[in-house]
Amino acid sequence: MTDRGWDDDSEYQDAVQRAERVTRFGWAAMAGITGVLAIAVLIAAVVCVVAVVAGVYLVMDS
Repeated sequence: MTDRGWDDDSEYQDAVQRAERVTRFGWAAMAGITGVLAIAVLIAAVVCVVAVVAGVYLVMDS
């Protein structure tokens, strides 16, 4: 900054833009992982319900 004037804040603006990009990427990654986990929990719940219904069916059938 010694070669530039007092009003030159281009390095600061570059740092702010990089931080904003990383923040957006972080939020997108968290949203994506949360979505994948939600789908996995739903699939596990459906599998459990199917297993219970199949077990009840087998007990009632025999």
